[in-house]
Amino acid sequence: MSMSRLSLHLLFALSTLTSVALAATPLVPLRDDEVIEVLPLIARNRPVAAPANQAPPEPLQSAKAAQQAITLARNTGDNRYWGRAQSVLAPWWDQPNAPADLAVLQATVQQGRHEFAASRKVLVAALTRQPGHAQGWLNLAALERLSANYGPSLAACQAVARAGQAFYAQACALETQSLLGQHALAQPALAKLAAQASSTGQQSWLLSLLAESYERAGQDGRAATAYQRSLSAQPDLYTAIAFSDLLRRTGKSAEALKALADYPDTDAVVLRRAISLRAAGDERWRPLHTALQQRVADLKRRGDNLALHGRELAMSALWLEDDPGYALVLARQNLLLQREPVDWLVAVIAAQSSHDQPVLAELVEQVGKSGLKDQRLEAAARRIPLPSHIRAKP
Repeated sequence: MSMSRLSLHLLFALSTLTSVALAATPLVPLRDDEVIEVLPLIARNRPVAAPANQAPPEPLQSAKAAQQAITLARNTGDNRYWGRAQSVLAPWWDQPNAPADLAVLQATVQQGRHEFAASRKVLVAALTRQPGHAQGWLNLAALERLSANYGPSLAACQAVARAGQAFYAQACALETQSLLGQHALAQPALAKLAAQASSTGQQSWLLSLLAESYERAGQDGRAATAYQRSLSAQPDLYTAIAFSDLLRRTGKSAEALKALADYPDTDAVVLRRAISLRAAGDERWRPLHTALQQRVADLKRRGDNLALHGRELAMSALWLEDDPGYALVLARQNLLLQREPVDWLVAVIAAQSSHDQPVLAELVEQVGKSGLKDQRLEAAARRIPLPSHIRAKP
């Protein structure tokens, strides 16, 4: 289903720094000769282990091909491209002496597939071999933020600076500091970095970080403006999804649908369209929900680990299936995998909707211990009285 939030703008903004420069609904053909999809060149040229009489592929060529597949996975939300990237990297996959550039690309693929523990292990090993690998440290910083380990994330950002990438190190640290509620520091600095951006893609990414900071600070109007500026600079799937979530949360379902109109029918997009349509009283949400249920059935049939899709499953149970109790179970399981603000928010709203005060109190206490500051979480938690020693502050 959808990719997790992994500061993906940051992970791909630095793709040229390494030394090697580095699902849609299925269609059923009506005829044997009907063309269903024309794959990009990368998908038709997937090197795997070379035959005995053939030299293995060059690392530079493989790195470029893997990066292309990773970029397609990110831009389209099509998980098949993660598999194609792995196929390209096959000769070096899980090899203890793989070039650091290729190991970091492997870790990026694993992040995209929610294999976070495996990704961290590969990154740590690669950075041990090559401590000055800036992209590796950025990936590790993103993983630590994903797990709500903000101290280690800041330490990884500092390592990016030691690797000679001050601009990206500053952005990395500012994103983490914003999660800790240091908005007075982070917001003007992010705005300044966006003004200094060397490309529209870089500007778009920095504006998306600024928008998220505004949203966590409870400044929804400023967040919406920053999201719009980000998407105007360069369309981006993740940013569009985040913007649609803001619009839906603030009662603007029609605008939320419009924000996703030009993006592919990934699971995350279809889910949000269904939620927005239902909020607007539009019965077209029902066939979308049926399609999502079929996709889940397909995952089960293939033997996929549904825990990797816990965020979306919890959102569906909460807002499409009217089952906040089950949504809470799914959301708490998902928190064992990832702890981004949206993951906490879904869990807190599910606990609030279930009137489960003990679990709500536990969740609020866990958020407090992590150091995360998010006005959306505090607003959701205030709807049910909490014990005074952990009550959310106004």
